[in-house]
Amino acid sequence: MKEKADIGMIGLAVMGENLSLNMESKGFTVAVYNRTVPGIEEGVVDRFIHGRGRGKCFIGSEKIEDFVRSLAKPRRIMMMVKAGKPVDELIEQLLPLLDKGDILIDGGNSHFPDTIRRTKYLESRGILFIGTGVSGGEEGALRGPSIMPGGSPAAWPHVKPIFQAIAAKVADGTPCCDWVGANGAGHFVKMVHNGIEYGDMQLICEAYQVMKELLGMSAGEMHEVFKKWNTGDLDSYLIEITRDILAFKDTDGRPLVDKILDTAGQKGTGKWTSVVSLDLGIPLTLISEAVFARCLSAMKEERVEASKVLHPPAQKFAGDKQALLDDLEQALYASKIISYTQGFVLLHEAAREYQWDLNYGGIALLWRGGCIIRSAFLAKIKDAFDAHPQLSNLLLDPFFKERIERSQQAWRRVVSAAIMHGVWIPAMSTALCYYDGLRSARLPANLLQAQRDYFGAHQYERIDRPRGEFFHTNWTGHGGDTASSAYTV
Repeated sequence: MKEKADIGMIGLAVMGENLSLNMESKGFTVAVYNRTVPGIEEGVVDRFIHGRGRGKCFIGSEKIEDFVRSLAKPRRIMMMVKAGKPVDELIEQLLPLLDKGDILIDGGNSHFPDTIRRTKYLESRGILFIGTGVSGGEEGALRGPSIMPGGSPAAWPHVKPIFQAIAAKVADGTPCCDWVGANGAGHFVKMVHNGIEYGDMQLICEAYQVMKELLGMSAGEMHEVFKKWNTGDLDSYLIEITRDILAFKDTDGRPLVDKILDTAGQKGTGKWTSVVSLDLGIPLTLISEAVFARCLSAMKEERVEASKVLHPPAQKFAGDKQALLDDLEQALYASKIISYTQGFVLLHEAAREYQWDLNYGGIALLWRGGCIIRSAFLAKIKDAFDAHPQLSNLLLDPFFKERIERSQQAWRRVVSAAIMHGVWIPAMSTALCYYDGLRSARLPANLLQAQRDYFGAHQYERIDRPRGEFFHTNWTGHGGDTASSAYTV
């Protein structure tokens, strides 16, 4: 074992521990340290060194000063701690111990504005900073995650060999890790990844709801459907684990999924994605609906009470079950296209707003392996951006245009059947609404602008005059000719 470690890891919870083991397995010596709460987390480093890390190239330290001294220069320190205040507190604790040119890496789910702020602050102190998204959960961290680094460009050459060694690889050996962009770009891309993850999970849950509530299928029957879907266009990690979940039995032999309380948790990254989309004026309707779906699921007591007095339509499904299942596969695929479309539109607008030079095809590659949203589908997204690097909307790519047009009748039949029979599918239906809105050359916003001008003199543009020229009408005859200023938030 080397006298000095190649990289240091602070935080030995699930992700930090498994990333450390991954790094060591690729030939790197890793220094490990864990902030402790007296009486609660004491002895974490010692248990790791004499447990999963026994006989391996780890240098354990119980004191942060010893941890920093154990690192080769320039020091590379990865922090896997809770986002928010704990990251700032740890940075302040480390700063007096570091030298100029040392590198701090935040591998948690930090909000990208914090990463922008921290990059600027640490660079002013002579320290390089990386904010990186890491996706793949416990298994990915150990066997190869998707890694999305951004921050101080000068830091990248120093961590690139380590990050690309531990990252997941696609079929040709290309690592699912590359430099994303300056300051908060890495954490922004991870945030959008998580937003798409919210959308994908909700869409799958809605397909499950249609099978369960509309078609009356058992968990075992649904398992067979997802098993089949995972061999076709919908092949993905989330479809794969859904297949396995539906087959899993509790100790009494009954499906475990049926015994799980229907209230969903969330850690905030989906909400951040929706809020940023509002700030940037991007209609991220599907992901936002997925966030609201989790919020509605959390209102368990209210829903139980409402179910006693609010009743569904009386009619039962009497159509062709297999035909609807075939339609459902197409509807799920089409809705998935919308989820990714909206996510990449948001990335495109963020690049303009924050002056990031994002490689959209490269981002799709980062997500093709290791991460939660990995799927065969992403190869097509990479192809689309390789052909047209500044493609403004995936639906304008020939492949996605053809696939969504081919699927839309099936998609409409599923949404219609669900609505007519009172089955809840908010994300799949709002995805269809986005498609119909985007393909409409004329929307009813002309009436909306007339309303705004009527009650607030907010002005409007005319189709027979140049864009940017605004008009106000005295609709009532006694409102005057003074207009409000015209602006868009």
